[in-house]
Amino acid sequence: MSNSTTAEYPLNTPPGRFGITNLSADAERCAATMPVSGLCNPFTGTPSLAPLAVLVDHIAGFANHLRRPDGHWTVSSELTMEFTPDALAVIASDPAIPVLAESRPVGTATATSLSVCDLSHGGVQIGVGTVRTFYIAVSAPAAPAEEPVANSEPAPGALDALMAVEVAEGGGAEPVLVQHSHPAVNNTLGAVHGGVAAAGLELVGAAALNADRGDAPLNTASLRVNYLRRLISGARSHYTATALHSGRSSGVADARAFDADGRLALVGRLTAYL
Repeated sequence: MSNSTTAEYPLNTPPGRFGITNLSADAERCAATMPVSGLCNPFTGTPSLAPLAVLVDHIAGFANHLRRPDGHWTVSSELTMEFTPDALAVIASDPAIPVLAESRPVGTATATSLSVCDLSHGGVQIGVGTVRTFYIAVSAPAAPAEEPVANSEPAPGALDALMAVEVAEGGGAEPVLVQHSHPAVNNTLGAVHGGVAAAGLELVGAAALNADRGDAPLNTASLRVNYLRRLISGARSHYTATALHSGRSSGVADARAFDADGRLALVGRLTAYL
């Protein structure tokens, strides 16, 4: 895809389901936008930064993917997001404007590759993200990225519907978010898209920190995710989190994702402030 191409993805892919539009994609710079209006945490009902993990994983991962060695494919191993204190307020000032993400590779690619992503809204920077990938050899030459095509029908409006997740009732003291099977949230390997899974960790982490806080919620400042294995949805697949510290003005939570067999697939550390 040339750096002058503007394209959308089909709705049966995670980027298309979340309304991501690619603006450019080349070895030096990748850029894409994603709408975030009306996307709320299903636990709290408040606006959430969680879905931006889908955008970061998509476009920062793209920068790593474009410089993969011949005969190799890319797999995300780490994802981070850092937000400005006023990120939610900036988005709320004009929610119809999509968030813009611009990524670029950092340093030299070896067995792994690192990219950084700037997030902005209406020209105001609201955060940064990084994606680290490792390269795996494939028996046949790596297939080119799917050529985007125009969307033809609307996607679900609520974040839980977009992610195919559901709040578990009566799950105990810790929040539990069930990850249902849905092909539109899977990557090409049949696992839950890395950005969707990271968003699930943010949702339960934020819920754990904001239980019983009322009108003084802690807002997500950072999220660091480690991918341990593929997250296969269905059966026992879910996200949960533990509040390590929830003080008057700050909090830290550990979040975990489990696959369909109940195995630990992802871990995350979320930090939030008043």
